[in-house]
Amino acid sequence: MASPPADPSRPAVAPPDPAEVGAQVRAALAEDLGPGDATAQLLEDGPAEAFVVCREAAVIAGRPWFDACFHALDPAMVIDWAVAEGEHVAPGTRLCTLRGRSRALVSAERTALNFLQTLSATATTTARYVAALAGSRTRVLDTRKTLPGLRLAQKYAVRVGGGVNHRMGLHDAVMLKENHIAAAGSITEAARRARALHPGLPLIIEVETLDELEEALATGCSRILVDDFDEPMLAEAVRRAAGRVPLEVSGGVSLERLPALAATGVDYVSVGALTKHVRAIDLSLRISVPAPARR
Repeated sequence: MASPPADPSRPAVAPPDPAEVGAQVRAALAEDLGPGDATAQLLEDGPAEAFVVCREAAVIAGRPWFDACFHALDPAMVIDWAVAEGEHVAPGTRLCTLRGRSRALVSAERTALNFLQTLSATATTTARYVAALAGSRTRVLDTRKTLPGLRLAQKYAVRVGGGVNHRMGLHDAVMLKENHIAAAGSITEAARRARALHPGLPLIIEVETLDELEEALATGCSRILVDDFDEPMLAEAVRRAAGRVPLEVSGGVSLERLPALAATGVDYVSVGALTKHVRAIDLSLRISVPAPARR
């Protein structure tokens, strides 16, 4: 499937925290290199040049991680990008050219491509969902269904693709779901306890019926998550909420269903597939000026 065209009105995405990027890159390189790249030792460590080609339509995301991988092994590595972060590219596009030490190029290659192909996959998928909602008020949210250790990176890629981050983790919002509500005895009581314990945090409440929706609305919560509502129920939920509290659809959200969901006027759809069902973008790195092999 071809990527949708770029949206010039989309606000620029703030760059990720360099400290977080560095920590993730160090962990990934340590995992791959161990005590050292045995094969790279076959090369004379001389100057070399390489380039990266994207072999399919994609939205590019992950340049900070890609660059950090090579700079960790060769601080003098020069990386000239031909495309911007968040740019939609066609198959066969040359993304960047690298100039540096030959051993750093081959040793960092796999880790750097792993970041770039994975984050570009998340951005590309997100952009398709965003494009399917063009012209509506509905926005795409991610979830906590991220690859372990890559939450910051994948949620950044969602923003690059035009989506909106939900919560980053269990620490920055209170989300009352079925089990929490059952343990407290009611939505009202669960919300009361949440407000008492964490008055400064957003309060999100999941509901499964229209009666529960009415009870959640009465709490003055920050957002209501309507779980597995069909379109007629969802339209009624939007009517009853009347803009007082944003509504989020969770469960059963697919590209094919998005137009019908948007037609109800719901505020958000949350999509675990953005970060969970990842099919890496096809990228290739080729050394065009290799160092001579050691004799």
